Amino acid sequence: MTEPHFERQVDRSHMQVSDEVAIQIENMNKWYGQFHVLRDIDLTVQRGERIVIAGPSGSGKSTLIRCINRLEEHQQGKIIVDGIELTNDLKNIDKIRREVGMVFQHFNLFPHLTILENLTLAPIWVRKTPKKEAEATAMHYLEKVKIPEQADKYPGQLSGGQQQRVAIARSLCMKPRIMLFDEPTSALDPEMIKEVLDTMIELAEEGMTMLCVTHEMGFAQAVANRVIFMADGQIVEQNNPHDFFNNPKSERTQQFLSQILGH
Repeated sequence: MTEPHFERQVDRSHMQVSDEVAIQIENMNKWYGQFHVLRDIDLTVQRGERIVIAGPSGSGKSTLIRCINRLEEHQQGKIIVDGIELTNDLKNIDKIRREVGMVFQHFNLFPHLTILENLTLAPIWVRKTPKKEAEATAMHYLEKVKIPEQADKYPGQLSGGQQQRVAIARSLCMKPRIMLFDEPTSALDPEMIKEVLDTMIELAEEGMTMLCVTHEMGFAQAVANRVIFMADGQIVEQNNPHDFFNNPKSERTQQFLSQILGH
């Protein structure tokens, strides 16, 4: 196997992984009715890690990260985020969601609100941030994702790539310590993918803890410190990008990489 190529140079100087545990998953299982969708998942994520989760459709990748902020409920095992265990306790769920940002495949912006209003809604209502402060924070993150001039427009007036960057900025306005990405580029045209990946790379360069479900293997090679391969609801293999791409151990991983990288 050869490593995928990624054009952009990535600055790793601030990509420090600490000993602090951000996410701990122990023997986690989930079913949809009779279908066992996640099987005996064990995963520890250190603060500052950038983890890419890869695998075929239906392998449980998206379900796994949706369990981390309780968008999906697990039936067995433990999920602990920032020292708080995810249970049915709504206060704990709320605390964790304040610390964990999520960006989806589809942008989920409110079409009847301006871009600025989309970004300030949660800080004002959830964090009780004063409106002026929320707007200043929103403009800061719109600058960060390089579309401050779109603040007064509506989502329907923006391209797909711009809307996804707004979705990332909206998550950042809640000041999360962890970011989850669920195939953030898969609904985009090829020319828009780079602008979204560039935004994600900048986040990684600043040391954000990130879990990203994606088929963008060049991004995984350039940014991740660990790549996880899932199949049939299980973690089959995980390794640093160099070894993952050059020396995959599992036959399932080898088959997947040969298909996705065209070898």
